[in-house]
Amino acid sequence: MKVLANDGISKKGVEALEAAGFEVLTTKVAQEQLIDYINKHEIDVLLVRSATTARKELIDACKSLKIIGRGGVGMDNIDVAYAREKGLKVINTPAASSQSVAELVFAHLYGGVRFLHDSNRNMPLEGETKFGSLKKSYAKGVELRGKTLGVIGFGRIGQETAKIALGAGMEVIYHDPFIESSNISLEFFDGRSIDFSFDSVSKEEVLKNADFVTVHVPAQKEYVIGKKELDSMKDGAAIVNAARGGVIDEVALIEALDGGKLSFAALDTFENEPTPAIKVLMNGKVSLTPHIGAATNEAQDRIGTELASQIIEILK
Repeated sequence: MKVLANDGISKKGVEALEAAGFEVLTTKVAQEQLIDYINKHEIDVLLVRSATTARKELIDACKSLKIIGRGGVGMDNIDVAYAREKGLKVINTPAASSQSVAELVFAHLYGGVRFLHDSNRNMPLEGETKFGSLKKSYAKGVELRGKTLGVIGFGRIGQETAKIALGAGMEVIYHDPFIESSNISLEFFDGRSIDFSFDSVSKEEVLKNADFVTVHVPAQKEYVIGKKELDSMKDGAAIVNAARGGVIDEVALIEALDGGKLSFAALDTFENEPTPAIKVLMNGKVSLTPHIGAATNEAQDRIGTELASQIIEILK
């Protein structure tokens, strides 16, 4: 049987599949050529990340397909219900990248409160001639310890983010209409752990009381955070989106930043990918990464081996 990992797969994932007798192809096939390639090579399993889509046309045209797999959490680039109606298995790896995304959120938060995203832009340009003025510009940083993190969406990634916040000495509040209460075990390197219990509060309460807000929800038809929600946040608060583009209204976000309502924002995902809006990219109050939440070696190894395990279980 043949597996096409069109957006790549880790070496460990390839090794696990090949050990089970699968042929793994890692050729990057252009979207418009994908149907012909799958049919020509009689591909049984199509693995994608966020770059490749698997829509109805592909599902109908590719009769050899038995499984479509998404290396990651969100499956908005796959017509999941339709594929399952047609008898295909659709799989993903919801837990594999949680820690990596959570750590990226805090990379942005720590960078934001100490202006690292802006300092790293300006130091190469002006550090030699305007060192003193730059030092003064970045002299009003704040600590995360003692502040409140508001988490919108308290699934696996939201909970992993909360764990880091707790370890950093922050208070955590969350809103999730599907998870009314949650117990989190914060584990340490020596095997000790501390348990924490949380209850969901309203989104309005989170936005009103949080010093920093991080959003961890699937793609939505409408904005989760729009002008109304941004206006209700604390003056000087900050927000992070490492979930999905379109979760935050970027026009309203830039207005909130330029007007001084928010101190900074951090975006790993964008409304228009792979061509984010120039006003977002050029704003000095936005910390930017190019959708790399799951892009760690450890997460990719977990994604690859988890996909391989599911494929083997289904087809062997």
